[in-house]
Amino acid sequence: MALPFVLEKKVIVLEYKSQAVNARALTLFAAKARRTLGLKGEVNVRITSNLELRELNRLFRRTDKPTDVLSFPSAIPELAGDIAISAEMAAVNAADIGHSTQTELKVLILHGLLHLAGYDHETDNGEMKAREIELRQRLGLPAGLIERTHPGVERRARDEGKRSSLRSRQGGRK
Repeated sequence: MALPFVLEKKVIVLEYKSQAVNARALTLFAAKARRTLGLKGEVNVRITSNLELRELNRLFRRTDKPTDVLSFPSAIPELAGDIAISAEMAAVNAADIGHSTQTELKVLILHGLLHLAGYDHETDNGEMKAREIELRQRLGLPAGLIERTHPGVERRARDEGKRSSLRSRQGGRK
């Protein structure tokens, strides 16, 4: 039995299969995040390879390198837009940060949804960052994409804890 708030159509398209990724859970998350954000219209999320993200980035942003997430807003009222995510970059970021690939994909979906809602962290003087922090906390996610580029106290504290632990194992040397 489908939940009433879940879109009838397939929301998550996994082109890059992994046992660590649950498409149904990501679909439920995308629907909840879309509702929480107040974004109207259908959203499609394609989780694919670095190669495909590099090609999309080259075609639409004139940047010939892969990226973690791209958003494509729609002019059609019933369609909010599409999001493309690199599964490979998500897995690497997750390992670097210390959470699951599934969690990282949720962070990237939220980031993409914010772009579909019209936010642009490159030009909006922190509006997207503030909204991402608020939504991330409401949805129970770790630090968002924008926060990582401007680490706050939480990340510095975690990093200091790692350095302190390493110093202890090395006899207190810096």
